[in-house]
Amino acid sequence: MIATKGSETLVEALKALKTIRNLTTSDLQSYKIGDNRGQALGEALNTNSSLATLDLWNNSIGKQRRHRSQALKEALKANSNLTTLNLSLFTWIGDSGARALGKALKTNSTLATLNLRNNSISERGAQELGEALKTNSTLVTLGLSENSIGENGAQSLGEALKTNSTLTTLNLSSNSIRDIGAEALGEALKTNSTLVSLDLSSNSIGDSGAEALGKALKTNTTLATLKLYSNSIGYSGAQALGEALKINSTLASLDLSSNSMGDSGAEALGKAFKTNLNLATLDLRNNSISERGAQELGEALKTNSTPVTLNLSSNSIGDIGAQAMGEALKANSTLVTLDLYSNSIGDIGAQALGEALKTNSTLVTLDLYSNLIGDSGAQALGEALKTNSTLVTLKLQRNSIGENGAQALGEVLKSNSTLATLDWRLNSIWYKGLLAFSETLKTNSALITLGLEDNLIQPRIVKAFSEALKNKSTLTTLDLTGNLIEDYGTQALGEALRTNSTLTSLYLAGNLINGSGFQALASMLKMNSTLTTLDLQNSSVGDGGAKVLVDALKINSTLTTLDLWCNSIGEIGAQALAEAIKTNATLTTLYLQDNGAQALSQGIQMNSTLTTLDLWCNYVTDKGAMELYKMSHICLWPNLGDSVSVQARPSKDDSSLRTVLRLACCFAVLDDQSLLVGLEGGAMRDLAPIWFTKSMSLMQFASG
Repeated sequence: MIATKGSETLVEALKALKTIRNLTTSDLQSYKIGDNRGQALGEALNTNSSLATLDLWNNSIGKQRRHRSQALKEALKANSNLTTLNLSLFTWIGDSGARALGKALKTNSTLATLNLRNNSISERGAQELGEALKTNSTLVTLGLSENSIGENGAQSLGEALKTNSTLTTLNLSSNSIRDIGAEALGEALKTNSTLVSLDLSSNSIGDSGAEALGKALKTNTTLATLKLYSNSIGYSGAQALGEALKINSTLASLDLSSNSMGDSGAEALGKAFKTNLNLATLDLRNNSISERGAQELGEALKTNSTPVTLNLSSNSIGDIGAQAMGEALKANSTLVTLDLYSNSIGDIGAQALGEALKTNSTLVTLDLYSNLIGDSGAQALGEALKTNSTLVTLKLQRNSIGENGAQALGEVLKSNSTLATLDWRLNSIWYKGLLAFSETLKTNSALITLGLEDNLIQPRIVKAFSEALKNKSTLTTLDLTGNLIEDYGTQALGEALRTNSTLTSLYLAGNLINGSGFQALASMLKMNSTLTTLDLQNSSVGDGGAKVLVDALKINSTLTTLDLWCNSIGEIGAQALAEAIKTNATLTTLYLQDNGAQALSQGIQMNSTLTTLDLWCNYVTDKGAMELYKMSHICLWPNLGDSVSVQARPSKDDSSLRTVLRLACCFAVLDDQSLLVGLEGGAMRDLAPIWFTKSMSLMQFASG
């Protein structure tokens, strides 16, 4: 939160830039500037001659109706250098603010990007902006997502697009424009020759709206991206779009995910796909497509030479549909990404895909997450990897693969030189399979990411993995979350990472690490020079473990993220961490769950690198809150309805510190006096005192 004095200083600095022309970007996200400081900022923009980008995301510039964006309007009229203005998310400009900005856009000749997402703008505000677009000749990108412009607002913007000749990107997602609004925009697209990207997701558009857009695409020659995610488009709408694709020669990306087109719609699009030579990305997630629709799409892929990405996740194509995709991959020479997440594909389908991978030479990413693949399916995929030389990412998490399937893949990966990411999470690969993977790591030269979450890894396996890591030259990310690893395994990992020089991220959340295990990790951190992320969530760290890790943090010079969430760390542990923070020069993110606010505030005052401190689920008392306030002039406010965000600003003698403290659902025990102190002197002082205790609901708090 920028206080009055700070805002005045900012204004004077901006005015001074009339002669000092080096500042081009100002990021004021979530500073809660408010109307008064927003007005001062606008006055500064009248004279500033260098600032090109101004980000005011999540501020409160228009909360007072009489001040809604008037100052910014006047500034935009006179300013001749600002090209990007972000007023998205709860800046509360509303229709009055949109009207003011619309008037400014009629004369402004430099602004190219304007983002007004989530600003309570209705059809009236959209009408004003539409009028401005008819004459404005510089705006290239306009974001109006998550407002409520409705059908009439969409009609106004459609009329504007008929004459506007500069706008290339328009985002109207989540605006309830419905079919009538889509029809108006479709009419505009028939003559508009500049718009390249149009986002109409989540707008309750049905078949008639999709049909209107389809007609427009038959003549439009510029639109490259059309997003219609989460609407109500069925077969006839999909058919109309398919007919358009047979003729259209510019659309490259079409997102129809989360609609209700079913197999008939997929068939219509598949037929169009056979002749269309431009569509590179087609997203049909969550559309109730079964094997019949997949077969038609597969036939199209055999002859089409343009698709690069096909997303069929969250459908039900089953084994027969997977077989159709496999046959297509044998002939297709362009597809790079195929997403078949959650499609009830079993071993037969996996075997068909494996056969295709033996000859396919283009596919880079295959997502088979959350299917019904077992050992024989995994073995077939392993056989394919013996000869395949292009697949880089294979996702197999949440299937039914056991140790035999894992062994087969492990053996193959000893010689495979292209697969870089393999996700095995939530399978049951057990001892032999895991042992095979540990052997793989000793010789494999390509794998950089290995996910083994929730696979019940035994101590001997951890030891085997650790031995491989001592000499492993490529693995950078290892996820061992939820594997019941105890101290013996942790000690082995710690020993390996003392000499390992490639691993940057290690995830050990939800294991059974105790005293000697934390000692081993601390010893490792003192010597390791590559690890940047260590996740110890829900690992029973406690005060003792925190004190042990602290000694390492005083020495370590590479770790940037330490996650200690849900670890029963109390005031003693927090005090130890605070001591480490005072001298540590690399840690930027620290996640905690417990107390010690007073000690942490003292540590933060001396720290020069920490940017994020997460104190989720705390019982911070008045004393702790007051200490944090003294440290950095903290202000509390409701954030997105389910959390309390605390933003701390630097003291005068530490301009490098920018600390954000988040107490989501924290049940903070604060009285009126503490909040009044926290709220006084800043942009939030017009709010009533907030008192949030365990007995209050989130709705009561948000409305407080």
